[in-house]
Amino acid sequence: MTVRRLSAGLVAVALFTPGVAACTTTGDAGPSATPSAPASATGAVPEVDTDAKQALLDSTREIQNGNFRFSTTGAGSVAEGQVHQPSQSAEMRVRLGESTDDLAISLDLIHAKPDSWVKLDLQGQAATSVPGADRLNLGKYHHLDQSRIQGNRSLGFDFDKVDPAGSEALTQAVTEVRRTGDGAYAGTLDLSKAADAGALDPAVITALGAEAKSVPFTATTDAQGRLTEMVIQLPDGGRPAGQEIRVTYSDYGNATEATKPSADQVVEAPPELYNLFD
Repeated sequence: MTVRRLSAGLVAVALFTPGVAACTTTGDAGPSATPSAPASATGAVPEVDTDAKQALLDSTREIQNGNFRFSTTGAGSVAEGQVHQPSQSAEMRVRLGESTDDLAISLDLIHAKPDSWVKLDLQGQAATSVPGADRLNLGKYHHLDQSRIQGNRSLGFDFDKVDPAGSEALTQAVTEVRRTGDGAYAGTLDLSKAADAGALDPAVITALGAEAKSVPFTATTDAQGRLTEMVIQLPDGGRPAGQEIRVTYSDYGNATEATKPSADQVVEAPPELYNLFD
């Protein structure tokens, strides 16, 4: 297997789209419950519960304050981290693929404005085929050139848009929603209206075609009405088919400043690193 580079946005896709890992996909989405869209006996468009939709829209406001922890899970990809806007810092740990895959990648990202660093761990039989692997797999943090990562969904971070998943765009794309319990919701999303959400890659939305306009989801909020979880069930026509996207938020107001790597643990990022994520 020859590995030249990771395609544009692959990390974002693998991070938020279950089943899309660096080179191979393994396993299924696990035993978690599958959200289902409400049925309509007449085929008519369901009436939107405006109160429920407004509650979901309001649930993302606290996220915009940039002080929370988050996690994302899906087959072949796991991520967790925190955002701490008061210190203009964030950190994320991402794992793409499994140890049995041809190529698995772990990233430890730290952003402390105006600097960013990433530590890579390439594993699998194809790891040595990655261009510049000997300069990437150092066990140290690579200091990133901001001019090279601005707008890069894999390596960059925008402190003006602090939500990695883009939950505000997702809730704005809700086409139908109903309350299913205290702080619990279910309904459908029009993902074609949420292309800006970091939780989705535009290529996935394109692959869904017309199915993107009615994608089932569930969501929960805490006692203060803040979003704690959103689960999106990709239709069978998606890529990958029938997998979940799960995003969680926690510890609102209790995130901490990211710890910068010490100087002896930092090297300047080589060109191969930027090429890998172009």
